[in-house]
Amino acid sequence: MSSTIYEPLTTVTMTKNDFAFFSNLIQSRCGIKMPDVKKTMLESRLRKRLRLLGLRDFKEYLEYIDSPDGKSNELVSMIDVVTTNKTDFFREPAHYDYLYSKSVPKLMEKHGVGKDRELRIWSAGCSSGEEPYTLAMVLSDYSRNEEKLSFNILGTDISTQVLEKARRAVYAEEKVEPVPAVMKKRYLLKSKDRTKPQVRIVSELRKLIQYGRLNFLDDKYGINSKFDIIFCRNVLIYFNRENQRSILLKILQHLEPNGYLFTGHSETLHSLDLPVKLLAPSVYRKVC
Repeated sequence: MSSTIYEPLTTVTMTKNDFAFFSNLIQSRCGIKMPDVKKTMLESRLRKRLRLLGLRDFKEYLEYIDSPDGKSNELVSMIDVVTTNKTDFFREPAHYDYLYSKSVPKLMEKHGVGKDRELRIWSAGCSSGEEPYTLAMVLSDYSRNEEKLSFNILGTDISTQVLEKARRAVYAEEKVEPVPAVMKKRYLLKSKDRTKPQVRIVSELRKLIQYGRLNFLDDKYGINSKFDIIFCRNVLIYFNRENQRSILLKILQHLEPNGYLFTGHSETLHSLDLPVKLLAPSVYRKVC
């Protein structure tokens, strides 16, 4: 890698061959499709890596990526830059209603989950933590309002950057607007510095969640426990159907029999031949 620091790379462009290489690399490493319409986005995001590394053009970046040092140190950073991490608190709220009114009561009543042992939930593709913290709020309210409930949550993502943000649990106030007012009072702490309109999730919830990096294309996920509920939402849309089925089969290996799988409303499991039964829009139960 060159040690020379070059001028700002505002005019550096990505050739079609460069894009084809990056597109294939990204799909092979993390399964994310990168169609031609994404070229401008990819070019813009990777240009920042060139500037940080002091590289002159995409050809030098390609050479670095292909070097032993690049393979060891840069691939994860590149994936961090190019992966899309759009998420919100209480996104697709019908899922949380179903969780509260159907899934949790059923698991507690029929299987003693949350009473005889902890309820275990996996937020797969958790991004910057909005989903697992929403789950923690909903389940804590269930324990407060309905029946005492013991639970823990695992959040995983391929991006180390968003996982670090999730662990910090600090968000702009505008990001938590979807959180109901009563939950804001219970679970959010306002920054004392009012020049920074931020909030932090209370430690009571933070300690219930563990985070770890996971690539859905890995042969094994390195997770030893099984879960009663898995949220894997708005992630599958980035993969082709073959990879979707392979990923879901691996995920379902970590779901308890009769456990619940929640997917995104824009995602369908139709024709994938999976051991699940549709219960409600994008809500499934494992049948074996």
